[in-house]
Amino acid sequence: MSRRPLLDLPPWLAHALRAQRGPVPWSAVVRGALAAGPLLLAALVLGRVSLGVVAAIAAMLAGINDRPGSRRASVKRIGVPALAGAVGLCAGTYAGQYTGPVPLTLLLTVLGLLAGGVSAVGPVASSAGTQVLVAAAVGAGMPLPESGWQRGLAFLAGAGWLLTLRLALPTPGSAGGDFRFDGERAAVARVYDAIADLLAAAGSAHAEDRRAALTAALDQAQDALTGPRLRRYASSAAERRLHAQYAAALPLAEAATALAWAGEAVSPRAAAGPRRLAAAVRAQSTTGPLPAPDRSAPALRALDDALLHAAETFDRGDGRRDLHTRRRTARQLLTAVFGRGGREYGLRVALCFGAGVAAAQALHHARWYGQHTHWYWLPATVVFLVKPDLGPLASRVLCRAAGTVLGALVFAGFAAVLPRPEGLVVLVAVCGALVPIATRHFAAQTAVVTVLVLALVMVGGEPQASVGRIGETLLACAIVLVVGHLPLPGQRGGGVRQRLTEAASAAYAYLTHVLGEAEAVPVPVATPVTEAQAKVGDRAGAGDRALRWTLRREAYRALAEARTAIALSAAELPALARHTAGTDEVAALLERLVDTTTACAVHLDDTGRLTPRHTRHLGELLARLEEVGERLGPTVPAVPPLPVAA
Repeated sequence: MSRRPLLDLPPWLAHALRAQRGPVPWSAVVRGALAAGPLLLAALVLGRVSLGVVAAIAAMLAGINDRPGSRRASVKRIGVPALAGAVGLCAGTYAGQYTGPVPLTLLLTVLGLLAGGVSAVGPVASSAGTQVLVAAAVGAGMPLPESGWQRGLAFLAGAGWLLTLRLALPTPGSAGGDFRFDGERAAVARVYDAIADLLAAAGSAHAEDRRAALTAALDQAQDALTGPRLRRYASSAAERRLHAQYAAALPLAEAATALAWAGEAVSPRAAAGPRRLAAAVRAQSTTGPLPAPDRSAPALRALDDALLHAAETFDRGDGRRDLHTRRRTARQLLTAVFGRGGREYGLRVALCFGAGVAAAQALHHARWYGQHTHWYWLPATVVFLVKPDLGPLASRVLCRAAGTVLGALVFAGFAAVLPRPEGLVVLVAVCGALVPIATRHFAAQTAVVTVLVLALVMVGGEPQASVGRIGETLLACAIVLVVGHLPLPGQRGGGVRQRLTEAASAAYAYLTHVLGEAEAVPVPVATPVTEAQAKVGDRAGAGDRALRWTLRREAYRALAEARTAIALSAAELPALARHTAGTDEVAALLERLVDTTTACAVHLDDTGRLTPRHTRHLGELLARLEEVGERLGPTVPAVPPLPVAA
């Protein structure tokens, strides 16, 4: 007898109570303990407490961005926001020193507009937008004796210290090999495990979830391997080997997706080969003999050929180093910043941040703050609350309010008994160690960060202000709730619709490439794809397949990002969630279209023509997409004309 939940919670409340799970990231915990606390202690010893406070704040913000992954990826994930934060700190400092309340509010509002638009580019840009605004508020609202450029250098030093720890310290389990590539190696191994899981789930109800997990594993491996390096191409034997092993996984992933699309179970031995490949990646060894699947169907033959190719690549230790990624052009970046998603988010950030600065300035000049003059907390809190990538609006507000109250009360208790400044330095170190664990839930992260920041500013000379911080946080929550529900020019849900448009464009580009590059003619999508379109000829060239895999990766990655945005929007309050209703249906249709296109590509490689089942599915999906597009408006680009063979 199944147990029914006691409460059927609404999505916005269920999201607020949901936390991420996983093993404790002990390496990140160690780095957190060695970051803010030791920096603050060194500043106390040197007599530069205010600079130590700035460096510790930077280390704390860098710790929030210190997520699992490769060292190479961490350079971009931590370094770019740190640079943005240093610029924001300098700008905020000079603006606070040389402008009055009204010009300062206007300047920071414009900065919020720019940072909000840039945040639409991607996760790293979003983190950079957050740090530039938080640092600008701190620079303008935290009076310190140092000049703006000195604060900026201290900020870079604090973030740079944590990044140095990330690059220098080995992670658990890497002592037996080259620890420089432990994150990359683990990411590539997870790709092969995900392929095996998808093969094992073929023909079952879990196949769709396993395909999504494979997409996530491929995205993570790409991110792990494509970080910054001194040279354009891999420069060491170990790195070249990992690149070749990643590239060898792509035809396996394609064949596994085609088998899952067919909806028929495959032999268990089909999954045994990718399992052995995953073990070989982790052990940095050759594969040995691999159990080959039977070759009774095109997708099985493609899987067998891909296994043979992977075995050769692993034994040779070198091969193709193409990661099948393309840099976004300047036009694409500008479209993301100034498109409907960037405009909507930028305007909302600007209104919220500007209102937070104006309210903080009014309270500051009305001397509501009492003995101290630090007014940065209110606008800085607004920045975190207005971030959609931290969860739905109602969830963010609830978690921020609860976390701040808890953190402020906990700090008030510690401040009453701990010796100063030694006890506060220890408290900062402990909180730094807890940040990587607390990032699993926004309320827990808020509580830990609240304790850490209150300890830092008390070391810097500010009196205990837990009650004031609670009041400012609640005011920030009210501001964001009001502004978040204001009607703005244009269509609501712009961020979701922009990502869905990008996903649809990528899916159509992939479909067009697979069906051939002959002259395109209009085809009624309400009818199945014609026989002429099925005869696309042989496209077995290596360059063509490389482009195909690149387009496939772009399509699945764009769909995964759109799915994430849609899920967050669906968990908003009904007044906001209704603006993106129906977009999940579009995403599901696009995913099925990309899956079907992959199955078509595998079949075309084997036979040179499509079966009636492939053409029927393509026609039905395109017809359904056109129908949904007409109902939802400009959410989905028009279905393109399909190519036919000359």
